[in-house]
Amino acid sequence: MSQEFEPKNELEQKLLDAQSGRIPPDEFIESLMGSDVFMPVYEKEQIGGFTPSKSAQPLTLEDEESGEKVLVLFTSPDRAKGFLQDFPGYDGGLVTEFTWVLEKLGVGYGITLNPGQEMGLELEGQALQQLAASRS
Repeated sequence: MSQEFEPKNELEQKLLDAQSGRIPPDEFIESLMGSDVFMPVYEKEQIGGFTPSKSAQPLTLEDEESGEKVLVLFTSPDRAKGFLQDFPGYDGGLVTEFTWVLEKLGVGYGITLNPGQEMGLELEGQALQQLAASRS
C-alpha cells in the first residue's frame, strides 16, 4: 500500500493520528463514537428503485482465525469502492452514526473499518460489547 493516505473527513484524520501515535487510541474511539460511517448493504428486492428497509443486509465476513462474524464499515462511501468490486450486489449502502450500528449489531459480531486499506481498524465483538455497554 504505497499510496499515501489523504484524510477526507474528521474521522479519517483521527484514524491517521491514532495509527501514527499522535493521539491515544481512546481519543480515536471517542471520535468514532460521534461519527458517521458507511455500511454497505445488499439489496434483495428493488421495485422501481425503491428498496424496502427490511430487505437490506449489511456486508459481513468471517474472521479466518476466530470464526467470528465481522461487519464491514468504511469511513466514507469513497473508501468502499475498490473493496466492494469483489462483492456483487453491494452497490449501495447507508451512511449512519456508528452508535446506531452498535445498537443494531447484536452479540457476536466484530467490526472491520476500511478493510483492505492501510488506514483501517478491526474491533472484536467483545470490545464492541464493552463499548456499547459503556454508552448505555
